[in-house]
This record gives sequence, C-alpha cells and structure tokens, in this order.
Amino acid sequence: MAKQITILGVDPGFHVTGYAVASTDGQRTLLLDCGYLKMKPQHTLSVRVGQFYAFMRDKIQLHQATDIALETSFLGKNAQTFLKLGYLRGILYLLADQHTLALHEFAPREVKLAVTGFGGASKEQVAHMMLRLFPRLSEYGAIERADVTDALAICMCGIWHSRQASVLAPILKNARL
Repeated sequence: MAKQITILGVDPGFHVTGYAVASTDGQRTLLLDCGYLKMKPQHTLSVRVGQFYAFMRDKIQLHQATDIALETSFLGKNAQTFLKLGYLRGILYLLADQHTLALHEFAPREVKLAVTGFGGASKEQVAHMMLRLFPRLSEYGAIERADVTDALAICMCGIWHSRQASVLAPILKNARL
C-alpha cells in the first residue's frame, strides 16, 4: 500500500492567492480544500506577507500537509511583481523547512501540459479541465476561480509527480546499472 500524501498547491499572488489541498493514497485522490486568500492592496507589503504566512501555516497544520507544490516564477513585464512574488515563494520555502515538507516546483508549461495535454494552454483551458475533474469548483467567482483552478492544477501535478516517483522508486532501487 502506498504512503498517503497530502499536498498544498499554491498559486501565489499579492492580491489573490489560490490554494488547493488534495490527498492521495496512491489509488484515490480526494480534494480536501480549495479557495483563495484575498489581501487588501492598501495594506503594507509586510502585513500581506504576514497574512500569507499565517494563512498557509494554518492550512498546512489543519490538513497535515506532507508536501507543497508551486509554479516556478518567470520574469514577465513587471520586475517589481516578480520580485514581490519571490517574497511569497520564500515564505513557502520557509514553511516547507519548518514543517519538514517536500517542496515540488513545476514550470507553468509543465503544469499546462500535465492537465490539458498542451503546454501553451490558456488559463481558461486549465480551468475547464479542473472543472471537469472537480465540478464543484464552479461555485467560485470568475476572477478568483482562475486562481483556485491554477492552484488545483499545480496541486494535481504534485500528486501525479509523487505517484510516478512512488512507482519508479522500487524499480530504480532494484535496477542494475
């Protein structure tokens, strides 16, 4: 029997952060929680970083997460946004260390490829696939739903990656090179 893992998938943002928590025993995957953290832009950066830390810490503790999954950042048009997202990523690294969690990072193209079959898929295509897998996601609003479905896609990549690793581990252990 495979070890049960619980993954917190995060799509960090300073206005809206999407998150999803899913658990798997290697056979079944169960969506435990998903949603978003909305932070007020009028709050200082340090207040929002503190809110992000406390919120993610509470999710880790509540669901007894074993892993965190997130997307690698890329430098878009705004270097300031890229830098600020680095603060949130640093918080996730800190939480992984504090709670002894495995941390998985996936490139955006890797997430899109895994959930839609096309690495250049749009946010709408990712959301469509996540809504097919988890129909109750339609209860979330349009803007926030994209953050939630992105986080869920990241979470599912973590689940699928861990399944693949658990299948390959015994094979690689017994392989003769």
